[in-house]
Amino acid sequence: MLNGNGIRKKLYSFQELNLLVIVIVLMVFLSFVTKNFLTLMNLENLVRQTAINGIISLGMTFIIMSGGIDLSVGSILGIASIVVSKFLVGGMPTFPAFIVTLAVAAFLGAVNGLVIHYGKIPPFVATLGMSQAARGIVMLLSNARMVAGLPKKFTEFAQNHFLGIPNLFFVWLVIILITYIITSRTTFGRNVFAVGSNREAARLSGISIPKVTIMVYLIGGLLAGIAGILMTSRLGNGIPTAGQGYETDAIASAVVGGASLSGGAGTILGTVLGAMLISVIQNGGNLLGINPFILQIVIGVLIVASVWIDQSRKS
Repeated sequence: MLNGNGIRKKLYSFQELNLLVIVIVLMVFLSFVTKNFLTLMNLENLVRQTAINGIISLGMTFIIMSGGIDLSVGSILGIASIVVSKFLVGGMPTFPAFIVTLAVAAFLGAVNGLVIHYGKIPPFVATLGMSQAARGIVMLLSNARMVAGLPKKFTEFAQNHFLGIPNLFFVWLVIILITYIITSRTTFGRNVFAVGSNREAARLSGISIPKVTIMVYLIGGLLAGIAGILMTSRLGNGIPTAGQGYETDAIASAVVGGASLSGGAGTILGTVLGAMLISVIQNGGNLLGINPFILQIVIGVLIVASVWIDQSRKS
């Protein structure tokens, strides 16, 4: 029989392979206990929702690996949704509309990094303030109303397929590959880990702390902007409330996937699997008729359990 230490040792091995097994077991379970889980429509919806959550989670992974956290990505997604909708409805060509929207989202992320580093404001407080400000901007820009009348080609993108698989999956896949290469094959990726592990040691070794701090939040904002554009395409309208609560799912995906809230640890693959687990839990819970508030409790427990495992590993 396992004692407390034995249980912790078992949980220490909660890495990508174990997470993959959990996702597969959960999907098999849902395929037996629900009528609709394995239907084509449900699986496509699951892929589309996971892709959007997964893209935001990848940005959050950079931030958490550097020792920070971002509570504003959901609101930045909302701004991106309204901005791109306004531009497209106003007649701006698609490509310039995307570029300007992503520039706005990346700028807001960079502001987070600037405030955190030069203002010496804790990431939690700085990004919470940005979240409130960004949500206010969304309401002002949209008059708290949905933006309708988007071009048909734009709204069809999220509904269409390539090789029988939803387009959004391939966007997510490209971003997974890019972020994997950045974290595992570039000096910047190694610097992010170094800053998260020991900021002072990283500074003494010549790493630019301001550059890394600003860049990770800029990446987080940029990916939230991409997710906002994709969500707008999926929903067919600019939605002022889009992205509410998505920061929690992004943090949960990264942490459950192995990223340490203390910084210096995390993997792209782990976050991908974490995003899949969160989406399957939400999708399966909806199909089973479980109260959404109970699902929020489950995700909250997952976050706390993952942090406990991480802290136990370090102690």
